[in-house]
Amino acid sequence: MRIVLTTVKEAKVEIEQKVVAQINRGYLLLVGFTQGDNQEIVTKMVDKLLSLRVFPDENGKTNLSLQDINGEICSVSQFTLYADVQKGRRPSFVDALDPKSANELYNFFNQYLEQSFGKPIPKGVFGADMKVFSINDGPFTLLLDSKEIVK
Repeated sequence: MRIVLTTVKEAKVEIEQKVVAQINRGYLLLVGFTQGDNQEIVTKMVDKLLSLRVFPDENGKTNLSLQDINGEICSVSQFTLYADVQKGRRPSFVDALDPKSANELYNFFNQYLEQSFGKPIPKGVFGADMKVFSINDGPFTLLLDSKEIVK
């Protein structure tokens, strides 16, 4: 599982020119799954991302968590996080989890995230052609990879 986490001042997701998700200050998450991912991995990744301290305190040090700043989260499925560009010029997506299993894990991810965070999570629509807009804060972007985080 991979998550690209970007701190944002605001973010929104549009499908066919209609806003389906929108947040103010917080995290924009791009979420992808690969073979072997399961609910245990998802819960550990959610626990990790909610515990991160990536927002600046009054001294400019990254000491504050999302909850400390009363932030929000927008979640977007992103199978292209598992693109392989080693050969040729067109990405291969053989490492991305099959759509049915990925959708099930993405739904579980969002449910567990909402439960753990205690707030609704605006989200994109799995498999849809989405337009994602963000005003990055910093910018401050992290790549969380379950192969590095979940042991």
